[in-house]
Amino acid sequence: MPKEEKNDVELLKTWALPTAATLGSTVRAKGILLEIRTRLPSATKKSLDIDAGELALAMPAGSKAEFHAASAVVAEALENIQTLPVIPREIQDILSITTTERHRWLKDGRLPSAGTRTVKLRGRARKVTFHVFDPRMVEHLLDRGVVEDWREEDAAAAAENRRRAAYKAKLTRSLKSGGSKIASSSGPNDASVDLSGWEEFRRDGLLR
Repeated sequence: MPKEEKNDVELLKTWALPTAATLGSTVRAKGILLEIRTRLPSATKKSLDIDAGELALAMPAGSKAEFHAASAVVAEALENIQTLPVIPREIQDILSITTTERHRWLKDGRLPSAGTRTVKLRGRARKVTFHVFDPRMVEHLLDRGVVEDWREEDAAAAAENRRRAAYKAKLTRSLKSGGSKIASSSGPNDASVDLSGWEEFRRDGLLR
C-alpha cells in the first residue's frame, strides 16, 4: 500500500454516553462534547465528535501519539461525567420548559441553583454569567414530572391575580362614582350645609 494511503487510515475510538449523563437530551449530549473538547489541545479538539449518542475520536494513522493522549483525556473526563452541572439550555431541553419558566422557577426556588458559571463568548471581550443546576436534582424533577403541576399552579395564581386586580379596579371606579354623586346631590336639607341664621331661628322657638 502506498505511503500516502496509509496516512489516510484513521485511528478510531468511540464511547457511548450513558443516559445518566445525557438525561435523554441531545442538547445535553452536545454540551458534554463541548465540555470535553475544552480539555483537549487546540489541534485535537475537532477530532472528537458525537453521533447517535456516541463520542467518536478519529485521527490519521500517523497521529498515534496525539490519538492516545486524546483518548486518555476523554476517558478521564467520562469517569465523572454524570456530575457535570447542567447549563440553562440543557435544563430547558431536558424538562421541556421555556426560558421564561426557567427564570421564574429559579427566582421562586423551585429550580434550586447549584452555583454560577462565567464564560467568555467566542470572539468577544464580554463575559456571561449564568446559573447551573445539579444533574441529580434535574433528574429527580424529570422523574417526578412536576413541570405540568407547576404550570397549573402558575395558571391558577395568574387567574387569582387577575381576579383581584379586576375587583380592585371595580372598587376604585365605584368609590369615585359614588363620591361624585354624593357631592352633586347635596341640598338645603343636608346636615352638612351651613344655613345662614339657623341658630337664631332655633332660639326664637319658631320650630316649637
